[in-house]
Amino acid sequence: MSNPTIPSVLALYLKLVPGTFSSRLPSGSKRRCYRSVFSLPVVVWLMIFQRLDGKGTLSAAVQQVVGGLPPGLNPRPAKRQREGTVSSNTGGYNYARQKLSLEVVQQVSDRILEQLQTSSELGGRMYILDGTTLTTPCTPSLLLAYPPSRNQMGESHWPILRLLVAHDLDCGMALRPEWGPASGPKTVSEQRLTEQLLGRLPQGAGIMGDQNFGVFSIAWAAKQQDHPVLLRLTPERAQRTFGSMLHSGTDLQMDWKPSRSDRASHPQLPLDAVVTGRLIVQKVYPSDGSPAIKLFLFTTLDRSPKEIVQIYAQRWNVETDLRTIKKTIRLEILRCQTPEMVAKELTLAITAYNLVRAVINESARRTGMNPRRYSFSRVQDLINAWLPRFAAISSDVEREAEYERMIKHAAQCKLYKRKKLTSYPRAVWHRRRTFPPHKTVPSTQPNQKESLRKGEQS
Repeated sequence: MSNPTIPSVLALYLKLVPGTFSSRLPSGSKRRCYRSVFSLPVVVWLMIFQRLDGKGTLSAAVQQVVGGLPPGLNPRPAKRQREGTVSSNTGGYNYARQKLSLEVVQQVSDRILEQLQTSSELGGRMYILDGTTLTTPCTPSLLLAYPPSRNQMGESHWPILRLLVAHDLDCGMALRPEWGPASGPKTVSEQRLTEQLLGRLPQGAGIMGDQNFGVFSIAWAAKQQDHPVLLRLTPERAQRTFGSMLHSGTDLQMDWKPSRSDRASHPQLPLDAVVTGRLIVQKVYPSDGSPAIKLFLFTTLDRSPKEIVQIYAQRWNVETDLRTIKKTIRLEILRCQTPEMVAKELTLAITAYNLVRAVINESARRTGMNPRRYSFSRVQDLINAWLPRFAAISSDVEREAEYERMIKHAAQCKLYKRKKLTSYPRAVWHRRRTFPPHKTVPSTQPNQKESLRKGEQS
């Protein structure tokens, strides 16, 4: 399909159900794919729905089955579905989630992203890298997989994992993320996770990262797989690697060679390892009036220095994308009890995020507005309001009419353009006490309860 219409999030998922599940399952599982209340397509959709729904509980997902799902999700419904006697209890759905294969979940996520990137005319060729941490419940298996962090005060309580995301620069679509323990003996860095993610990047796509990714190992790994890079270096690294005479306006063709510490951390680097690119030094002035910043950018892109700086200026979009994933999609604190369920939840949560982005991109294609000008939260609310309507419609004509109405309203879900950035000066906000401080009773005086008890006895 060169440019398929995306009638809704649910309809797009229904298009991908037959090919994704029927053709990629083991032969013994194909017959059971659609022959139960919580079949594979239904379970995957409900896990996506939980991230789109404001409440996002197991009970809210089960009510979707009780109320009736589109026939496309389960063409051969079970007897309880035909008779309308499906239980509202969450045990069956929870059991089906745990039995769901992680391999199938990853295939569904990659297939949907591939379809969205094919159908989107706004997909860019540059991906922004960034990392964050997520908190999980304190269970034995998660404590073993993602040990709590430690500081000078001791060990914390909650297991923490490090998550790495790669978002499309233009439309905000996200690849399936990589993650690992943030502390403990098996700690993984963002650089190591990047090397794992590079193998799943589209062919010829570039990567962009801040100073944490401006290291030789990232540039070398990207070069090995023919991915252009745009990396910001720290001033110390840039001067130590390329010389101390670096002033604003520098644009030099340079050979980046690994340092002694680079080879110590990556002993597999060949002796003749080198990355040829350009070092661009540019002083920029932030729009909020803060002091000027000198950028040290290493790139293999064939663009002018002005264009390179303008591209890097959009790196901040990944910060708002991470905020959306953690706050709006509610990934900041996971509720899963095992590492296997954490993997499924993370993968399908990014899929839910991409489906909302698909609606934004479709509206942006029609209106000509930048997809980054849309409010993700408002579009998500719009989708949640329209999902029951799409589920109840069986006619393609009616579904298309509802889709046109939804897209018309999606064009109004844009961010407010502020004329002036709000500035909040640094200040110390003291905590106001509602009650007076507790006063201890001297040990020489009797307790009030003891006095009352003595008075009753007398």
